[in-house]
Formats: sequence, structure tokens, C-alpha cells
Amino acid sequence: MVEYHIGTSGWHYDHWRERFYPPGLPKPRWLEHYSQHFDTVELNNSFYQLPSEAAFINWRESSPPGFRFAVKVSRLITHLRKLRNVDTALANFLSRVRLLEDKLGPLLYQLPPNMHRKDEVLEEFLSGLPQGLEHVFEFRHESWLCPQVMDILRRHNAGFCVFDMPGLSCPVVATADFAYIRFHGSTGLYWSCYSEEELAGWAERIQGLDARKVYIYFNNDAEAFAVRNAQTLRGFLGEMGGLRRLVTYRRDVPKGRSPQP
Repeated sequence: MVEYHIGTSGWHYDHWRERFYPPGLPKPRWLEHYSQHFDTVELNNSFYQLPSEAAFINWRESSPPGFRFAVKVSRLITHLRKLRNVDTALANFLSRVRLLEDKLGPLLYQLPPNMHRKDEVLEEFLSGLPQGLEHVFEFRHESWLCPQVMDILRRHNAGFCVFDMPGLSCPVVATADFAYIRFHGSTGLYWSCYSEEELAGWAERIQGLDARKVYIYFNNDAEAFAVRNAQTLRGFLGEMGGLRRLVTYRRDVPKGRSPQP
């Protein structure tokens, strides 16, 4: 069975008050409320500044068992140094995020849009990454979106970040034993809402991925669209998964016997 972990990119949005968070609920309890609705979240503030040890420990202890934090890797590594000469910076980053312990999910390396494809840089960086963690790459320059780069990721069991955003098309593939998908907005970046028809189509494509686990995050936080879209997609995938299980079971029932409901 495929595990689907669906959530949003961040949870600490003031404009979600009364749209998602109950009036009067103090901010220190927002993660508790969020985790009652979703089993994963993507941490984005780690891209701009490495959170404190106390912050990671608090997030770990404030979330329920089985919860997963995907963590966006520091821009020092991906944007300023562009994957080169990053051993110390990466070690510091990893030592901090490991404080999440068993709640640490994938590490997202988002490359800048002005970084063109350089296979040797990617190969060298991948070779230095520690085993036992889920590493995933989001490429923002179209030169990376080719079969050769997908093959490099597969050799290292590194994930390819499937993304949906206006102005740039992306293949829907899995290059590791897990898949990772980000929704940045249907018609407008970060603010537009996906229709049910769009999400139903995405559910079919996601069902076709060859992965044992799929992480999905909505980054269109305006008006809490991300929350609504995540819940809708989860419903579609749940319905399709239930239908698939029923079809498989019926095929396995010996002739002459009626399947139980």
C-alpha cells in the first residue's frame, strides 16, 4: 500500500486565523491544531535562517507520534554556494534538523532559477550526502528537467520534486522509493486556488507514480487555499485507494464465492 502524507508548506500564517485556526487560539497551539488535521508539514523558514535547537525540539514535542516535518534546506547551500564547498554548512544544518529525530521527513533542496544544469556538480553533491535520509531536489531552471538528470537522481535514490506552478511545466515522475510533490498555485503563484477538477486529475497522476510513499505539500497559502486543497486531494486519493483495494480483492476471490463487503 502507498502511504500518502499530505499537508501544507508552513502553518504559521496570521491570515489563517478564523479560516482554519479557531478565534482566540494562541499561536503556540497552532501546530497542535494543525496536526489534528494533517500528518505532515513542510518547514520553509529553515531556508532563510536556521531555526534554533529549542525550536526543533519544541516542534518535535508538540506534534503527535507519526507526524513528519519536511525541511527546506538553507539557501546558503542551494542559492549562495549552489551545492559547492558546502561540507561545513551542510553538517551544521543536518545536526540541527536531526533534533526532530523520528519525525524528520524529507530534506528539500530547491535550486535557484538562474542555476543551469551541471551534472558534475549534482553528482558530486549527491555522493557526499549521508545515507538514511530522504533527499529531494526541486529544479527551477528547465535545463534540469530531462531524463539524464532523472537517471542521476535514481542512481543515488534521491527524490525529484514534482511541482505545479504557472509558467513552467514539470514531469510527474518518481526517482526514489518515495515521491515528493509541491503545489504552488493553479493560475497565480502562491495565491490561487485549485479546482476540484484539477485536483481529481492530479490524484490520477499521483496514483500512477512508482513509489511506496508520497509527500504532498500545498504552497498556495493565501486565504487558506492550501488547507482546503490539501483536504480535497486527500479525499480523492483516499477514495481512489479504497476503490483500488476493492477491485484487487474482488479479483482475488475464488470463483463461486461472493466477496464480503
